[in-house]
Amino acid sequence: MKRFIIVLLLFLVLTHAQLWSYKILYAEQYYKLYHQHLYQYPEDFNGNIWYLERALSRPFVNPLNALTQINDQSVWERYRYLFYMHVNLKLVEQYRHLGSKYDKHAAYFFNEPWKEQNLKSLDIAESYYTAAEYYWNEALTWLEKLNGIDYFFLSDIQNWEDERFRIITGDLNYKEILAMDLKRLNKVRADFLAMDENTY
Repeated sequence: MKRFIIVLLLFLVLTHAQLWSYKILYAEQYYKLYHQHLYQYPEDFNGNIWYLERALSRPFVNPLNALTQINDQSVWERYRYLFYMHVNLKLVEQYRHLGSKYDKHAAYFFNEPWKEQNLKSLDIAESYYTAAEYYWNEALTWLEKLNGIDYFFLSDIQNWEDERFRIITGDLNYKEILAMDLKRLNKVRADFLAMDENTY
């Protein structure tokens, strides 16, 4: 009898444990998992990139559960386009930060013994900057689609509208920023390639 009660209790605990968890199915749920730390490491960026890329590929929640109040189909359409633009911008930031972790901002003469490792690191940084360029272009695509939709004040996501305005005015231009990153990276690469055993 004692054994039966223990098995029954274990069964009840294990079956109720499933009630405490839930599946992540929707874009907004993945977006909410995106986070920033005071000290950021490559694994933080990789985790954020994973969540944000899933957010772009998943369906949206019902408008009743959106991140802001949705009243009609035009607002719903604007919300979704703003969401895609914003998430793509966050991916640009994450890839750029990740690239900077591998970027050697200067080629010092005393780094010559590790020339090959530094060149490989620069290749990794370049690939991340290139990925950031892709997401910048995607953000611009969604920005263009937003131009055909009337403006609605969406209080909970006003910062997304602010990003849109900054892009339109040229205050936020990742194309220029990434071009500067790549130009500096190529200069550092050239400096490393020019090094030989006499440099150190």
